[in-house]
Amino acid sequence: MDALSAQPAWALALAGVGLLVAARASARLAMWLYAAFLRPGKPLRRRYGEWAVVTGATDGIGRAMAFRFAAAGLHLVLVGRSPDKLAAVSKEIRAKHPRAEVRTFVLDFAAEGLAAKVDALRDSIRGLDVGVLVNSAGMSYPYARYFHEVDEELMRNLIRLNVEALTRVTHAVLPGMVERKRGAIVNIGSGASTILPSYPLYSVYAATKAYVDQFSRCLAVEYKNKGIDVQCQVPNIYYSWRFMRSPDCFLLPAVQLYIARSHCCYLYFSAYGVKDFIGNVVGQLVT
Repeated sequence: MDALSAQPAWALALAGVGLLVAARASARLAMWLYAAFLRPGKPLRRRYGEWAVVTGATDGIGRAMAFRFAAAGLHLVLVGRSPDKLAAVSKEIRAKHPRAEVRTFVLDFAAEGLAAKVDALRDSIRGLDVGVLVNSAGMSYPYARYFHEVDEELMRNLIRLNVEALTRVTHAVLPGMVERKRGAIVNIGSGASTILPSYPLYSVYAATKAYVDQFSRCLAVEYKNKGIDVQCQVPNIYYSWRFMRSPDCFLLPAVQLYIARSHCCYLYFSAYGVKDFIGNVVGQLVT
């Protein structure tokens, strides 16, 4: 106490401010750690609804999420371009989760006439209690290339599949969620647009995923008070059939492990993650 009383008033004032800033940062860290690692997931069926619509459901993240949703007690509408793959995934899910009702809808998002096809999807789910939408369908470059080397067909398909299709499907499913005053939308973005400072040689792909991120952020604010949660998952590279087997593949997380460890199937809907948390805390400390 004598040491404190000997300090000038300005030093005590600065120390008090420092303690307040440190306490605030510590509280934010504790809240983030709880949300990221300790808070239990929401009961999806009771919180959002009985059905989940999953695009890109025959491979990768979409397929893995479909299995997780079925395990959580949700019925499924699987959307993909291959009837054979849809039938195979549907059969596998039914065998593993007999209580899950599984419907399929064939839709090639890269083909012409996208608007009419999404309208048909809207009609097919009318009357269903769709509580969860997962926009997982997407594409990237077959290999790295400079922007001037990107051909017209690839550029068109990237924008149509990664941007237009996601937007139209969300627009088709969202009104039912608004009417029921509950729902969850999970958009699959990419670390190429939010974590990395740039993604050269994949510029159009990265730009389309930046759209997904900003679109998700805006919807999250727009529909926060309507009982609808919106989340953008931003994976980096994961191991799936799209990646060739190589000595380096052990460095890549398998898609099943990614889904198990990510928040998307538990729908915590915390902040956008470590990057935003660190940025916010550092910003508060230096300003």
